[in-house]
Amino acid sequence: MNAAVALSMAASWHAICALEDILPESGAAALVDGKEVAVFRVRDAVFALGNYDPASDANVLSRGIVGDVGGEIVVASPIYKQHFSLITGRCLEDPRFAVPAYMAEVRNGRIWVRAKPVLQRQRGRKPRLVVIGNGMAAVRAIEELRGLAPQGHDITVFGAGPHGSYNRVLLSPLLPGENRVEDIVTHPPEWYAEHGITLHGEDPVTHIDRVRRRVRSRSGIEAPYDRLLIATGSHPILLPVPGSGLEGVITFRVLQDVDTMLAATRSRRRAVVIGGGLLGLEAASGLLQRGLHVTVVHIHPHLMEQQLDAQAADMLRGELERRGLKFRMAATTSHLCGETRVSGVGLADGSVLPADLVVMAVGVRPNIELARAAGLPCDRGLLVDDTMLTNDPAVYAVGECVQHRGKTFGLASPLLEQVRVCATHLAERGTRGYRTSQPSTQLKVSGIHVFSAGNHQAGPGSESLVLRDPKRGIYKRLVIERDKIRGAVLYGDVRDSGWYLDLMNEGRSVHAFRDQLLFGAPSQ
Repeated sequence: MNAAVALSMAASWHAICALEDILPESGAAALVDGKEVAVFRVRDAVFALGNYDPASDANVLSRGIVGDVGGEIVVASPIYKQHFSLITGRCLEDPRFAVPAYMAEVRNGRIWVRAKPVLQRQRGRKPRLVVIGNGMAAVRAIEELRGLAPQGHDITVFGAGPHGSYNRVLLSPLLPGENRVEDIVTHPPEWYAEHGITLHGEDPVTHIDRVRRRVRSRSGIEAPYDRLLIATGSHPILLPVPGSGLEGVITFRVLQDVDTMLAATRSRRRAVVIGGGLLGLEAASGLLQRGLHVTVVHIHPHLMEQQLDAQAADMLRGELERRGLKFRMAATTSHLCGETRVSGVGLADGSVLPADLVVMAVGVRPNIELARAAGLPCDRGLLVDDTMLTNDPAVYAVGECVQHRGKTFGLASPLLEQVRVCATHLAERGTRGYRTSQPSTQLKVSGIHVFSAGNHQAGPGSESLVLRDPKRGIYKRLVIERDKIRGAVLYGDVRDSGWYLDLMNEGRSVHAFRDQLLFGAPSQ
């Protein structure tokens, strides 16, 4: 960027005031490049509209009441009470009275507004929605949106893969041959064409121009948008240890990783899987069924420490060991051995595990590089509000790339709730915001059913109800506090998981039937 361009861009933004100078849920008037602009603060998000109310013929919008109508954030004009969307500027009662909307953002505690209004969509043209990403969250958001407004948008999707969209939860059964690729593809390229959706496969977006409202892909395709949905997912973490770049070291996250592992099973005999979470155990079990000798290295003392307590984890480990898996627990990987190709995994205690295939399954991090480069606020993830909106009124985000109220997400259930909320607001029928529900996980680890929810760590004022039946391979533990379930871990028998989760989410007292809790819902 040359100095003249940088100066021009800087001049187009105007500092208004400190964020704290405007009370939450209220507005203030400011002069921006000779025009009166109403700047509104909704919690710590900021919005800007032209201050002139055409229905009232006065500069009064900054004094209006901020709230929501049907879930859409609006300001009510103080004279004739028309409601104007803080995102688009449209008048809910009469679109003829739309007011200009401006880009606004907070930088280092100060509010900045761009002088040039956001381009308004031409009347009669469908709004253009561009979706960055083609994973489960992106496609479910499109389906939800089409259900609410079947012909409401011109939709363009940019994805990195060639297969359309597939169910990543079903990647693991591909390893032992239980599923084929076509079994897990949920939306092949033909689906997009049949529904009038433009798909650019194997062509991810590399640049977002928020001023011109355009994206550019790796191949150079440019697509304008009225609304942008970012669903870039997450990146697998590669341990930063010596040798991590050697041939034969892979992650387990996408379809291409499965292809690499399947190719390796034809010539490799020893595998080490680093990571004892769900993906690591699934990868290890699949490679074991393909005839490899497999060792799982895990940094924690027990498996799946985020989902299971120590007793359930020990039962799971015992069953997997009986099937032939080996484990090194509470072990730290220090380096990988080999010249050009991996030959072993060195541990911090000095021991070396021979390996000609190493699978790293140690977690993921939100894929936010594109959003950050576009100037969207990011922390660990891309920051969104309760409507899944970023600080740019034209840009929404869902899935593993987002951070909402301090939390990031890696499970399917919260992502599905996010896309429902996002779709209603994209369709301008928003009725509610996203709220993080009680964290729960129901999984099948190598054919073994497990469930966890809430906080299963017992603390002061809580007690645990435990049922253990080693012969049947069943373990249940409920954490009770003030006659309410605060956490649950189930192993082997998860039939009552839905009931326990309902009791937790509703905060219902279990005092009347606590003696029967471990045996399931009482008969009516």
